Amino acid sequence: MGKVTTSVTTMSLDGYIAGPDESGFDLLFQWYGNGDVEIPSASPDVPPFHVSAASAALLRREWGNAGALVVGRYLYDLTHAWGGRHPMDVPTVVLTHRRPADRPEDDADFVFVTDGIEAAVARAKALAGEKDVVVNGGQMARQCLEAGLLDEVGIALVPVVLGGGKRLFDGLGGGPVRFDGPVAVVEGTGVTHLRYRVRR
Repeated sequence: MGKVTTSVTTMSLDGYIAGPDESGFDLLFQWYGNGDVEIPSASPDVPPFHVSAASAALLRREWGNAGALVVGRYLYDLTHAWGGRHPMDVPTVVLTHRRPADRPEDDADFVFVTDGIEAAVARAKALAGEKDVVVNGGQMARQCLEAGLLDEVGIALVPVVLGGGKRLFDGLGGGPVRFDGPVAVVEGTGVTHLRYRVRR
């Protein structure tokens, strides 16, 4: 059985995964385009990434280990469902209060779960088999951590200060939560990749 991880959550030096009013993504995600190694995207709406060799090695390994993704309805709508397939090329479980009208049935690309984070992660684990379940940062990661479902946190730390916005575990209840590590540190160009295990 694989682990449940946040994988590549990009964060500013002051701890934000998005700036005020959903700003700052151009700064947070510069590292996806500042290298010479191409990482293909399965989404028709998201072009291939061009990252440093160190970042590429990490992404290839982690994306290769991923069997399913868990995201919230907000991100699904914000990205317009990535044009029909997530860039990581894995089935995506969407946690939502109600499924979209234009997707009355689940398919190989998207599965919709309406009965909570535990059910969403369980469905993703069934889809992933022996591979990892990757949970999107922000609200989904917080809910997983609160429910005791998260095994590992992955941070892509970028050298920018946003001064405000949305934090990775905003509104976390039941803290403090302790982690072991970092269990991995990879220095890319314009980004430092950090991995921490949730302490049980």
